[in-house]
Amino acid sequence: MKNRSILEKLGDFVLGKGFYIVLFLCVATIGISGYYLIHSLTSQPQEMEPAGGGASVVLPDSEANGPDPAPGGLTGGGLTDGQDSLSSRQEQEQPDDPEPVKQPQEEPEEDSQTGTSEQSAALVFTWPVKGEVLRDFSAETLALDPTLEDWRTHMGVDIAASLGVEVLAIASGTVSAVYEDGLMGTTVVVDHGNGLVTTYSNLAGQPTVESGDLVETGTILGTVGSTAIAESGLSPHLHLEASLNGVAVDPMEYLPQ
Repeated sequence: MKNRSILEKLGDFVLGKGFYIVLFLCVATIGISGYYLIHSLTSQPQEMEPAGGGASVVLPDSEANGPDPAPGGLTGGGLTDGQDSLSSRQEQEQPDDPEPVKQPQEEPEEDSQTGTSEQSAALVFTWPVKGEVLRDFSAETLALDPTLEDWRTHMGVDIAASLGVEVLAIASGTVSAVYEDGLMGTTVVVDHGNGLVTTYSNLAGQPTVESGDLVETGTILGTVGSTAIAESGLSPHLHLEASLNGVAVDPMEYLPQ
């Protein structure tokens, strides 16, 4: 037993103190491996080349862009050629001598009073009765009323005529009204168009026309009467009024001189 072999002695050593030596070496090996592993992870990685090769970005104001492209298109003629073709087609489609666009002309404004007077002048006028003018038209100036004996306006003219004398339409038109007025008596109204209307008062009780009748210059409307209470202080006469667009005017302006 004393003459043990070297291998047996080595085996005893490994099982005894050698076990701890081997364990120490293993721990040291693991520690060194862990150190290098941590060092490799925490160290700054090397810059990697981007995939796809050496791509580069050129700023708009960089000299690498080369000269500025020609106005109206990209360098190389891609867009410019398209524009030239479009311009050529437009020039071919346009007529050689396009007609100028006519601007609407504004018609000069016509004074309603003057224009209506000119249209009324186309009518043929006559006196409704022949006689002396007893009272003139006075729409703005007060005049003495011989019947009421006060000063007031007079919106027509009073033409002297004997009772029963025929009263004529001073111009052509349409009879628009026939009625009895409480102050002016039997009255006939004729619309001559273009805003001109004439009124015949102090007629006899029964006119010869009705509302809606068409009359010509000189058509008999009725006869002179004495139905106007407001003018009973005058001798027999016809009371004639005229209005243009609703405004009283002097009938003498339409009667032949």
